[in-house]
Amino acid sequence: MNAACLVLGGARSGKSRHAEMLARQSGDNLHYIATAESMDDAEMTARIARHRAERGSDWVTHEAPFAVVERLEALEREHAPVVVLDCLTLWLSNLLLAERDIEAEGARLADFVARCPYRLIMVSNEVGLSIVPDNALARRFRDAAGILNQRIAAVSAEVVFMAAGLPLYLKNSS
Repeated sequence: MNAACLVLGGARSGKSRHAEMLARQSGDNLHYIATAESMDDAEMTARIARHRAERGSDWVTHEAPFAVVERLEALEREHAPVVVLDCLTLWLSNLLLAERDIEAEGARLADFVARCPYRLIMVSNEVGLSIVPDNALARRFRDAAGILNQRIAAVSAEVVFMAAGLPLYLKNSS
């Protein structure tokens, strides 16, 4: 049974908080796959530390800025894990800037999500609700994010859109 959930929304819409709440309701073998990299960005380093502290010590955190599918596959060996993957758009950005094949990586992720044997809750930004970006890289990112979100939504059992901290269930398997 597919127990994957995609949580979409804009910046500061409550996506991560909602995903973590869903995870806690689903079990206690909690894993968090972080795709963010702090690099030499002090603000991002502080943000990552704050998020980790807010989650608490009952989460096992895995950093996977590129190898998301490999990390998800490795978690199949865990006993009934509940996994939050946060976030797909940062992962996509990492792939895009590293000039990886985003189409192939997106297809690999969708294939895994379609057959995922455990509760998987993915967070992604909805970036297509705003103005058309003024540069080619930003337009490429926006388009790739929209395609990735569609692909993952199609194979997920649940899709939730967050706005102002409120969930709107777009797709629900129950």
